[in-house]
Amino acid sequence: MVSVGLLTRVYPARLVDEVLEVCGRVERRSRLLPARLMMYFVLGMALFSPDPYLEVMRKTTFGLRQIGLLGAWREPSKPSIFLARQRLGAEPLRELFTRAAVPLAGPADTWAFWRGLRLMAVDGTCVDLADTAANDEEFGRHGGRPKAGKEPYKRAAFPQAKIVGLVECGTHAVIDAVVSAYAVHESLTAQGLARSMGPGMLVLGDRGLPGVDLWRAWKASGADLLLRLAGQRYKLEPDLLLPDGSWITTIHGYQDRRREHGIQVRALRYQLDEGQETYTLLTTLLDHEHYPGPELAALYTERWEVETTFKELKTQQIGAGTVLASKTPDGILQQIWGHLLVHYALRVHMLEAARANADALDPDRLSFTTCLRAARRIALMPPAGFSPSSPLPCTPDA
Repeated sequence: MVSVGLLTRVYPARLVDEVLEVCGRVERRSRLLPARLMMYFVLGMALFSPDPYLEVMRKTTFGLRQIGLLGAWREPSKPSIFLARQRLGAEPLRELFTRAAVPLAGPADTWAFWRGLRLMAVDGTCVDLADTAANDEEFGRHGGRPKAGKEPYKRAAFPQAKIVGLVECGTHAVIDAVVSAYAVHESLTAQGLARSMGPGMLVLGDRGLPGVDLWRAWKASGADLLLRLAGQRYKLEPDLLLPDGSWITTIHGYQDRRREHGIQVRALRYQLDEGQETYTLLTTLLDHEHYPGPELAALYTERWEVETTFKELKTQQIGAGTVLASKTPDGILQQIWGHLLVHYALRVHMLEAARANADALDPDRLSFTTCLRAARRIALMPPAGFSPSSPLPCTPDA
C-alpha cells in the first residue's frame, strides 16, 4: 500500500508483517490506516523530516496513487494518523531495528577492518524533544548543577533524549542503540550494547566510557576493546613493561577495596605533538607484537567515525535545529527508532553504490546528503520506476 523506494527494499512487507505479528499489532478488522501502512508512515516521517503528517502521508503513497493502485482508499485526517500512531506504538519499530540492523562490511572490504578485526565504535548524542510535561518527566533536560555560591545555569529550552549507539566504523551503520533519559550516564546505558558485540570486533570508545563494570560486560561478549581513559582515573601501575612502550597493568572497581577482583589490561600513553595533551588508552589486546602500540594509537582516530555518523543522523537527516515533534514519550521513541531505521537503510544503499562503482569506492567517499536526496526522490516514483536491484545514485564527495 506504500511506495517508499529503498525502505521497502531493506524492510520488505514480509519482515514488517512478522514484526507486527510478534508485537501483537495485527488488526482484527479492516482499517483506513492498517499497522503495516503506519510502520512505513513512521519511516516516511524520518525520511522526509521535518515535513508535517499530511505531507508525509501524501509522499508515502504518491507513487501508488499515480498509477491508480490505491482504488477507493482516501487520504486520512491528521487526528486519524495521530490515533493510528498511538495504536502502533514504539515497540514494532524497535523490534524491526533489532532484526534488521547487522554489520554490513564483508571480508573483502578491507577498509572496515584492522588486522582482521572489524572496527566498531560507541558514543552518545542527544536529540531535542517537544517541550511537553510528559517528555520532560520521562527524559529530562540539561539544567546544570550550580557550584557553591554561584547562580544556577538556565535550563535547556527543550527536553532531550540520549542515544548511545554501536556503529560500524567503515560503513557508518548503527547496528544497535540504547535510548535513555538525558541524565543517565553513557557508561550505564552502553552496557546493554554488549548484546550486539562479539568475537572478531574491536570496539573503540571515548574517555567517558571506561569503567570496570562496562569493561566486564563488553569483554564477556568476546569483543576486543580499545578505550581512552579519562585523566588519572586508575593508577595503572605496571605489572609488565613491553618493548613498544606499552605495559600490562591491573584495574580495579571502586567497590573492590581489597583489590581482589582486578582486570588485566594493556595500557599505552602518547602525545600527538610535543607539549600537547597526553592520551591514555586501555585495550584487551595484550600481544604487543601482533598489535603494536604505535598502530593502536593511530587506529584510535577511527573512533571519530561515530561522530560523523551522528552528524549525518541529526544535522542532515533529522535537520539542524529540528525538534522531534511527538508530545508523548512513546511517540518520541517511535520517531527515534524510525530515524535509526532510515539511516541504516541509507547506509545499506550507500555500501551497494560504493561496491557498484568501477573503482570499488570506500563508502566514506560518498555524500550522505546526496544519497538522502536521491532516496526522497525515489520515494515519489511509481513502483515500476525504480528497479529493486539498482543501487542508489549516490555521488562521491568533492
